[in-house]
Amino acid sequence: MEIKSLIQDLMNFIDESPTAFQAAKNIERKLKTEGFQSLDLTKEWEIKRGGKYFVTQNDSACIAFVVGSEDIEKEGFKLIGAHTDSPGFRIKPNPEMTTNGYFKLNTEVYGGPILNTWLDRPLSLAGRITLKTEDILKTKAEFIDFDEPLLIIPNLAIHMNRSVNEGVELNRQKDMLPIIGLIEESFEKDQWLLTEMSKRLNISQEEILDFDLFLYPFEKSCLIGKDQEFLSAPRLDNLAMTHAGITALCQGTPKTGVNVMVCYDNEEIGSRTKQGADSPFLLHVLERISLSLGKDREEFLRSLIQSFMISADMAHAIHPNAPEKHDPVNHPKINQGPVIKINANQSYTTDADSNGVYERLCQEAKVPVQKFVNRSDERGGSTIGPIVSGHLGIRSVDIGNPMLAMHSARELAGAVDHHYIIQSFKVFYNL
Repeated sequence: MEIKSLIQDLMNFIDESPTAFQAAKNIERKLKTEGFQSLDLTKEWEIKRGGKYFVTQNDSACIAFVVGSEDIEKEGFKLIGAHTDSPGFRIKPNPEMTTNGYFKLNTEVYGGPILNTWLDRPLSLAGRITLKTEDILKTKAEFIDFDEPLLIIPNLAIHMNRSVNEGVELNRQKDMLPIIGLIEESFEKDQWLLTEMSKRLNISQEEILDFDLFLYPFEKSCLIGKDQEFLSAPRLDNLAMTHAGITALCQGTPKTGVNVMVCYDNEEIGSRTKQGADSPFLLHVLERISLSLGKDREEFLRSLIQSFMISADMAHAIHPNAPEKHDPVNHPKINQGPVIKINANQSYTTDADSNGVYERLCQEAKVPVQKFVNRSDERGGSTIGPIVSGHLGIRSVDIGNPMLAMHSARELAGAVDHHYIIQSFKVFYNL
C-alpha cells in the first residue's frame, strides 16, 4: 500500500471511529475482511496453526492473533499493544440542562484533554447504547453516531474576559458544557436525548437501559503543509498506533510463535478496567491460546519468558515554539522515524535490551529511528507498557510516532512516519 493510500486509510479509520466503541467495531470489520475468525470468550476454543483469530471485550477492546507455530514454549508471543480511547467528554446521566433560554448537555471530563482546544468547535455525539433482553443479567449493545454538527462550547468574548490571552483556568463543570439549541415553549427538554436515540436507532424508548455517549470534534481529518507532509486529525493518540498495528498484523506472515495485536480501552484514565491494560484480559487470552494448542502450565509460563512486546503509543516531537520544554540533546522530529521512549523511573518499559531489539527491527525495515527522554525537571506521561510487562513479566519496549499537540482536540503528526512504523511492525511480525 503506497503512502498516500495508507494515510487515507488511516484518516478514514479515525473519522469513522469517534469513540472506542466505533474503533473496536471498525477493527472487527477489518479483521473479518482479512479472514480472521471471531472467538467467543464463553466457549471452548479450537485454535490451529496458521489460523487467524480475534476476541473483543466490552465492545471497546480487541485482541487479534495469528498462529505461526505451535512451539510457543520455545518461540513465544510477539505482541504489539495500543489503545482505542482518547481524552474528551462523556455525557452524564440526566444530561439535559437549561440556562437563560439555552439548551445544554451536562458532561464529565474523560482523561486529560487540553480543554481550551474544545471551545468554538462543531461537536457531535457517539457511543454505545444498552438495550433490554429477556435475560435480566444480559444487555444488548447498539452503537450510535449522530454524525452531524449538533453542539458547541462557546468561548466568552474578550470584552467580558480581558485577561483571556494571559491565561484563564476553565472550570470543568461550568465552562465546558456544550449548547445544543434554544428553548422554545413547546420543547420538552427532559427527554430530548432519549427521544433522539430511539428515533435514530428506530427502537422504542422503553428498550433503552443506559448509554455511554461522548462528545467528539465533527471536523474531518486532513493532510496539510506545503507538501502535505502533516496529518491533522483528532484522536491520533492513539488510533494511529492501533491502525498501524492492525495493518501490520493483517499483512504479516509469522514464521515462529504467535503474533498478537492488543487494542486496549481506558488507557487515558489509568487502564484499571476489565477492558484495560491493568486487567487479566490479555493474560487470559494468551493462556487460552496455550491451552488450545495443548500446552501445560509450565509450557505457558516458558512461552511468556520467550515473548516480546512493543508498547505503541504516540510520542512527543520537539515543538518549534517551545524547544526549551524538551531534553537538551534528544529531539524527535516529525517524519524522521519512530521514537523509542525512555524513562529512568520506568514510566516507559524501554531498557538497553529492548531498545536494542527495536533498533534492529528498524534497521531491518530500513527506516530511521529516534529517541525521546523527558527533561529531567519535567514529569512525563506513561503507557500500557509498564502495566502489561509488570503483569506478564515479558520484555517490552515503548515506542511511538512523533507528534505535536498531544491531547488536543486536533493533533498533528507526520504522514511518512506512519509508513515507517508499519514497516518496523511488519518486520517484527514476520520473524
